[in-house]
Amino acid sequence: MSRDSTSEISRWDQHGRRHVVRMRRAGVQRTISCDTCGWRKGAPFLSWARAAEHLAEAHQATVDPTAAA
Repeated sequence: MSRDSTSEISRWDQHGRRHVVRMRRAGVQRTISCDTCGWRKGAPFLSWARAAEHLAEAHQATVDPTAAA
């Protein structure tokens, strides 16, 4: 039996725009995709870290909405 799941990571850039990268898992396959630019990549390991790296490098989106102020 395979388990499908989706999670996301979001960050804001310096202009207040929200950027989201979704991580999808279907069985052993993991794919990360950016809602902003359409970037997509297979990521068998560390998908959360790769998603955060894409947001920082491609969109300069580094403000974490869940971080304590």
